[in-house]
Amino acid sequence: MKKNLQDRSIIVTGGGSGIGRAAALMLAEAGASVIVADIDEERGKQTCRMIATESERAIFQRCDVAQEDSVAEMVDTAVRMFGKLDGAFNNAGISMSHKPLHEISSKDWNRILGADLTGVFLCMKYEIAAMLAGNGGSIVNTASVLGVVAMPLSAEYTAAKHGVIGLTKAGAVDYGSRNIRCNAITPGLIMTPIIAEALHDPGYAAHFDDIKAKHLVGRAGQPNEVAHAAKWLLSDEASFVTGHALAVDGGWTAI
Repeated sequence: MKKNLQDRSIIVTGGGSGIGRAAALMLAEAGASVIVADIDEERGKQTCRMIATESERAIFQRCDVAQEDSVAEMVDTAVRMFGKLDGAFNNAGISMSHKPLHEISSKDWNRILGADLTGVFLCMKYEIAAMLAGNGGSIVNTASVLGVVAMPLSAEYTAAKHGVIGLTKAGAVDYGSRNIRCNAITPGLIMTPIIAEALHDPGYAAHFDDIKAKHLVGRAGQPNEVAHAAKWLLSDEASFVTGHALAVDGGWTAI
């Protein structure tokens, strides 16, 4: 594989499993030094062990993206260990409560918005500050197809992911002239541990076949398929791309 991210320092949040793990492995293989950030210490360290070779560097950093001090420490660690921050894949998030809007509690709303929207804001805030102190960089945020459309029992998650796309565009506008690119990815149904867990919820399971049928390719996606998109957006191959929400959704939003 061409090492088009050689000598880059990149943060991956939610790097302990699913899309984040796939991306961390792929970025390291392309030559990047990776900060694998996750709230789950064992899974995050396992990703680092999977990366570890003589020429590829990965460091685990426990991070709760909904907590500002935790995010600040994550970025400080990246700069301290690798001397700079060149990129970030803000991928950490949690799933919806699978309830109709009128049954969503304020606690559930704040929990999901805290991780899935405020968490992205906090990551961008500290990552951008580090990039401004260096030579710029590239940020990729995981939104969702539900940042563009909606589906049943997803109000709080849909609101958060629409917000991620707006936040991404705002970042692109504010920092495009300062050599910082901000883009988002909008995955469709991707077979990750979060989806496997969600299938235990009767509300989600009842809609699963309908959700899968929305994909024109006739199947759900795999984490590597999203990781490839993130890797491209983080690389210089996407140097003229900013403020964009890239659909990796099997054609869901083409209809």
